[in-house]
Amino acid sequence: MLKRTNDQWLDDLQAGGDLRESALANLRQVILTGLPYALNKWLPTGDPRFASLVEEVAQDTLLRVLDKLETFEGRSQFTTWVHKIAVRIALTELRRKRWENVSLEELVEGEESPPKGGLMMDHQGSSPEEQVEGAEMMQRVQRILAEELTEKQRQAMVAVAIQGMPLEEVARRMGTNRNALYKLMHDTRLRLKRRLAKEGLTPEDVLAVFEKK
Repeated sequence: MLKRTNDQWLDDLQAGGDLRESALANLRQVILTGLPYALNKWLPTGDPRFASLVEEVAQDTLLRVLDKLETFEGRSQFTTWVHKIAVRIALTELRRKRWENVSLEELVEGEESPPKGGLMMDHQGSSPEEQVEGAEMMQRVQRILAEELTEKQRQAMVAVAIQGMPLEEVARRMGTNRNALYKLMHDTRLRLKRRLAKEGLTPEDVLAVFEKK
């Protein structure tokens, strides 16, 4: 594979014809070579989903790089910059695939079941007393969510804070954007904070139960 300087990468990718096609092919190989090492922690190379994910990420990364060439500042090797883009895309896609067969309605209806990650995860090694305390607090929190929040606020809070679904995925499913979801979550937290105060609780009281190891 032809080795290029940063300037050569930029020149070849901005050129037309064979120069650009050669650079894209070489860059694709750089991405395919680097991703197995970067993703092994989250998805082993032996996983049957790995090959298709890497191919998909490589294609998306090339398109993103071509779209963002003017933002490359030359502070690192061009291939390092591309690799970081590829890893971000891959991790985003892994998070999305984790939730692709789960609806927001299912999350809200099944919020009494063990969450898949996020705020209220069970901790191994908890004593029976701590487990009972956690269950009681969970029921209390569920009651407050049902009584205090609108359906939209409850969906967002359960999906993000309790079940651990990524903000981008929740925003997409709710037909909104990240900034609007941030605003909704901010308003929701303020509303819950006021309600918790009326119940004689603080957010720290709730968190403490679920953060015991």
